Amino acid sequence: MIKRISAVAAVAALAATPAFAVTVTETTPVTAPPDKVWATIGDFCGIAQWHPAVEGCTLVEGGAKPVRRLQLKGGGEIVEELVGRDEAAMTYTYAILESPLPVSNYISTIQVKSAGASGGSTITWTGDFQAKGASEAEAKTVIDGIYVKGLAGIVDGATK
Repeated sequence: MIKRISAVAAVAALAATPAFAVTVTETTPVTAPPDKVWATIGDFCGIAQWHPAVEGCTLVEGGAKPVRRLQLKGGGEIVEELVGRDEAAMTYTYAILESPLPVSNYISTIQVKSAGASGGSTITWTGDFQAKGASEAEAKTVIDGIYVKGLAGIVDGATK
């Protein structure tokens, strides 16, 4: 009897946590050193300076975690919450709270690392999510496009 209850509890616990169906990862090299790249992207609301799809960013603080409201070029808004940050590792993780994107349960991490002896850097942007209102392939294409354009903007900003 106890084993049956434990098995039911384990299945219920797994069902309660979102299963990420899609993972997107984009990585790009940058000739600039890591500290310069981190200076470009480390400000949570600085995304409006380097992402071509973001027209503006408003930072809302005072709650448990900082929240940014991204105003998109052409209209629309994305609301994201900073869920983790490590200055020493040059990384932060955020979750989408509201968005017109075809995703749900979205969580993403962006990180800068040294590329070694070259003196340059590597930026990795990874997101896990479920497709919402679109196929997994369509949702993946949308998020991948956001990452590719954003990384190009970072490279452009960090190498000037």
